[in-house]
Amino acid sequence: MRRPRGEDGQATLMIIGFVFVLAMAVAMVVDASAAYLQRQGLDTVADGAALRGADLGASGREVYTGGVPTGRLDVTADAVRSAVHDYLAASGAYAAYPGLTFEVAVHPATSSVEVRVSAPLDLPLTVPGSPGIASIGATGSAVVVAER
Repeated sequence: MRRPRGEDGQATLMIIGFVFVLAMAVAMVVDASAAYLQRQGLDTVADGAALRGADLGASGREVYTGGVPTGRLDVTADAVRSAVHDYLAASGAYAAYPGLTFEVAVHPATSSVEVRVSAPLDLPLTVPGSPGIASIGATGSAVVVAER
């Protein structure tokens, strides 16, 4: 006579499944935290680069030779790009965020500068089936206005 099949070993299988799900949840939280921290750092870099670009992009031209103009200063895209690149190099952003890239947008109507920075992030833990590297970005903007 056959013995009825018992449930021996079923609890072990269920515990292994729960441990696997828990490990995936921990990996997701760790990766999300790393991405958040990198974005916070890139926010600071983008804001500083935008301020520097707007300031030097406007004062890089000889705007002050004829007196301080009223309203917003003219900003040139080439001067802004150069100032942003110099700022990122001098501040150590290229070393802190390997693979850092930036894009600059100058809006002539408002004389505003927008800087978008992005850098790859090698995720500390990876969930099976997810990418091991994420691209994190941040945007900063600034306007320089001449005050009399």
